[in-house]
Amino acid sequence: MFGTHSGRARVVRAALALGLAAPLLTGCFEEPSPHEAVRDFLVGWETGDYAAAARRADADPAVVRKALENARLQLDAASIRFSLRGITQNGDSAQAGYHAEVDLGENNPLWQYDGNLPLHLVGGKWKVRWSPSVIHPDLHPGQRLAVATVPKGRKPILDRNGNPLQEETILHVAGVTPAKVKDPGRLCDQLAKVTGFAQDRLLSRILSSPPQDFVPLATFGRTKFAQIRSKLEAIQGLEFQIDTPPVAPKSPTQIVGVVTAITPEAEQRLGGPQRAGDTLGRDGLQKAYQDQLTGSTETRVVILDNATGRLVKELKAWPGRENQSVQTTIDSRLQSAGDAAVAGSRPAALVAVQASTGQVLAVSTSQLHQERDALAGKFAAGTAFSIVAADGLLKSGLDLKQKVPCSADRTVGGARFQQPGVNGVTTPTFQTDFAQGCVTALASLARRISGQRLASSASEFGIGGDWKLPLKTFSGSMADPNGDAAIAKIIAGQGAKVSPLAMALVAAAVKSGTWRPPVLVTSPATPDPTAGDGTGTTTAAKPVTLDPAICAKLRTLMRAGVASGAASLASAPGDPVYGVAAEVTQTEKKEHTKLSWFVGWQGDVAVAALVESPDPAAAPSIAGSFFRNAQPQT
Repeated sequence: MFGTHSGRARVVRAALALGLAAPLLTGCFEEPSPHEAVRDFLVGWETGDYAAAARRADADPAVVRKALENARLQLDAASIRFSLRGITQNGDSAQAGYHAEVDLGENNPLWQYDGNLPLHLVGGKWKVRWSPSVIHPDLHPGQRLAVATVPKGRKPILDRNGNPLQEETILHVAGVTPAKVKDPGRLCDQLAKVTGFAQDRLLSRILSSPPQDFVPLATFGRTKFAQIRSKLEAIQGLEFQIDTPPVAPKSPTQIVGVVTAITPEAEQRLGGPQRAGDTLGRDGLQKAYQDQLTGSTETRVVILDNATGRLVKELKAWPGRENQSVQTTIDSRLQSAGDAAVAGSRPAALVAVQASTGQVLAVSTSQLHQERDALAGKFAAGTAFSIVAADGLLKSGLDLKQKVPCSADRTVGGARFQQPGVNGVTTPTFQTDFAQGCVTALASLARRISGQRLASSASEFGIGGDWKLPLKTFSGSMADPNGDAAIAKIIAGQGAKVSPLAMALVAAAVKSGTWRPPVLVTSPATPDPTAGDGTGTTTAAKPVTLDPAICAKLRTLMRAGVASGAASLASAPGDPVYGVAAEVTQTEKKEHTKLSWFVGWQGDVAVAALVESPDPAAAPSIAGSFFRNAQPQT
C-alpha cells in the first residue's frame, strides 16, 4: 500500500530488501553490483518513498519523484508490489526485470505486468537509466497513465409481471471534467469540507480519469442538494448533472427498500465497487441485492497523450460484472388490494402467498413494518394455531363430530383458560369449537395428543423450520410440549409465537396439501450465488407433502370457520373463503396488547391478517376487504 508512514515503509523495505538480496547471499561483493540500486528503487516506489527511489536514478530527483507519484495517482492505486525477475550485467550496464502487481481497488483484479529497469554505472554507482518506460514499457515522454471507467446504472426491482417497483427520482450529481479544472487539489479540498468525502479520494478520482470525461464525485438527493447548493456552486470548476434513476420505491416500499447516494461514511466502510457518486441500497431488497443491481464498473487501464487527452493504447481491461434486475413474486394488483384493506388507524399487517407455490404475493401494513413485523414479527398465535394443533389431534384419532364442552373457565394441568362470552357450559362438536375458537374446549383436548405428535405437526407446517428469505423472517416457535398444561397452552395458541408470513404458509399448506417454503425473489435465486437451492429461497428447506385425508378434514374445519364461525366477516364473492379467526392477548414487557387474527384462503391466494385491536372481528374484516378488492376486474 502506498503511504508515508516511515515505520511501515521501513518494514516493507526490509522485507523486500531480503527478497531482492537473496540471489547475492552466495555471491561476492568485490566489485560494484546493481542489486542494491534495484532494491532501493523498487522498495521506494512500492512504499511511496519516492525520494529514496529517485536517489537511485540518473535524472533530476524531483522529476523522478514526481513521475512515480503521478503514476500512483493516475492509477488511483490502493497498493503496488514488485518481485524481481532477474538481473543481467554486461560491463558497466545492466538490466533488471520486475513483475508488478497493482491493486486498482474497486474490486477489480490485480493489474499485473512485467517491466524493466535499465541501469548503468555513474561515478562508480549503479543508477537506473530514467525514462517513463521505467514505469511501464509502453509509456513514453508526453504520455500519462489513466483509468477509464464505465459505470452501470442501477437496475430495477420488478414485480411478478416485470413491472418496476420503483418510480423515477431526481438525483443531483456533482463532478468535474478534469481538463477544465485549473486547481484540482483546491477544488477537492473545498468539496471535502462541504460534503465530508475524503479529499485524497476525490483527488485520486480526478487525476486517474481521462481528462475529457465527466467524473462524478458526489450524488445528492433533492433535499440534501437544496441544503448545500449554494456552497457547491461556489466551488470553481465543479459541474452539475441531473440523473433520474428509477429508485423511489413503490408498494411494498419497505420490502423493495430505499436507495440513497453513497455517503462519506458508507464510502469508507464499503470500499468495494461503491464510490462517491454511486447509489446504495439502504434496506429491503435494494440492500440485499446491492451487488446484483449495480454490478461492477467496467475498468480500463490506458495510456493517454498528455497534450490532447487522446487514447494512445489500452493496456488492460476488465469488463466488470453485469448488473441485473431483481424479479420478485409481488403481484402489484394484490398488493394494492392489501394496502387498501389494512389502511386505517390501527396497526395491521396482511401477508398473501400463492398457495400452490409459496410465492409471496403481497405484504401490506399499517403502522407496522413490512419486514420486521409482517415477515419477521413474533406474535402470540392464539387459536389461529389450532390449525396446526388440529392436524395432530386428527392424526391422534379425534373426530370432527366429537362433542367437546365449551365452558367459560377451564383448568388443565394447573393452567387456567377462559372463554369470553360463554354462559354456563355448551357441548358443541369439535368442528364448532374450532370454528368459534373456543379456548377452553381446545385446551381440554391436551390429553388426546402427545407432545411428540404436536411437535411433529408443527414441524410439517414449517413452524420453527430453517427457512428464510433474502429479508428477515420468523418461522415461528413453540414451547416445549412437556406435560398437560404445556400442551394445552400450545393448542390454545398461548405457547406459540408466529409471524403473519408463517401463518399464511400454514393456510397455503392446508389449501394445497403441501407445505412449501416461501419465495419472494425468482431471479436471481439468492443474494449469494453460492447459497440456496435455486428455488428463490436462501435455504435448503424442502416442501412437505401432508396427509391428504387430514388436509380434507382441516379444509372442512376452516370452511366452517367462515361459513358459521368467528371468521364469517372474511366472506367475499367468488370462490368460497376458508379460514379461522382468533383473538389473543400478547404480553411483552408488562404491556398487554389485544391481537385479532385471520388465517385462511380464497382460491389460490392464502392470507394471514393481524390487527392490534380489542375487536376480534378486526382481522376477518380486513381479510374480507382484501378478498373483495382482489376480485379480477371485469
